[in-house]
Amino acid sequence: MKSKCKWILCPVCGNKTRLQIRNDTELKNFPLYCPKCRQESLIDVNKFKIRVITEPDAKTQSR
Repeated sequence: MKSKCKWILCPVCGNKTRLQIRNDTELKNFPLYCPKCRQESLIDVNKFKIRVITEPDAKTQSR
């Protein structure tokens, strides 16, 4: 059985990035880079649900 794949879209400009995810993909604090708008965003991925991590959350986690 083939797993369905989806492209990760940039949370800033909405274009496709160079990464695909599957239903069983899990990422935490992943630095997603968009080649089109040249922005980097931190994301969490779990079962095709993509959550953008805002900067204040990232700073409190690193302490």
